[in-house]
Amino acid sequence: MKIGFDNEKYLQMQSSHIRERINQFDNKLYLEFGGKLFDDYHASRVLPGFQPDSKLHLLKELSDTAEIVIVISAADIEANKIRGDLGITYDTDVLRLKDEFEANGLFVGSVVITQYSGQNSADLFKGRLEKLGIKVYIHYVIEGYPSNIPLIVSDEGYGRNEYIETKQTSGCHHRTWTWKWKNGYLSFPALS
Repeated sequence: MKIGFDNEKYLQMQSSHIRERINQFDNKLYLEFGGKLFDDYHASRVLPGFQPDSKLHLLKELSDTAEIVIVISAADIEANKIRGDLGITYDTDVLRLKDEFEANGLFVGSVVITQYSGQNSADLFKGRLEKLGIKVYIHYVIEGYPSNIPLIVSDEGYGRNEYIETKQTSGCHHRTWTWKWKNGYLSFPALS
C-alpha cells in the first residue's frame, strides 16, 4: 500500500505551527478539536500512513502547556445519548476521557455543559462531577442562535455563560491554552 500521509511530518508541522500561534496571542490560544482522539481507524483507513492515535501524540507533544476542557451537551445528557462505537453514554464518556487524558500526561482543567436549559439530568451530572472534584461550567441555550446577533453578543447571550477559567500547567512555560473535546470527538486543529 502506498503511504499517502506522513505522520511524523504532520506531528512536527502541527506542533510547530501551534507554538507559533501561541506566541502570537499573548501565550494563550484556544483550539477546538473534533473527531476521535484515540483509535481513529477511519482516518487511518482513508489516509494511509495516518496513525490511529496521531492526534493524541500531537497533544502529548504540547502537553507541557496544554489544558483540556471537555464539553458535553445537556441535551445529550438528557437524551441519554450513547456512543455507537463504545456503547456508553456521553456522560460516562466524559469520565472515561478525563481518565484517558490524564493517563497520557495531559491536564484536564474542567468540563463545560452546553445547551443548558434547566435539564435535571444535567444538574445531576454536574453534581456528580463536582463531588469528584471536577470544575464544571454551564453554557446556556441562546434563542435564535445563530441569526439573532444582538441577543447572542449581549449579556443575555454569551454574556450569560459562565467564564471558563484556565490555569497554567507548567511553571516554566508561562502560557496556557485550551483544547476542547466535544461529545466524544476531537479532530485536527483549525489553525488559520
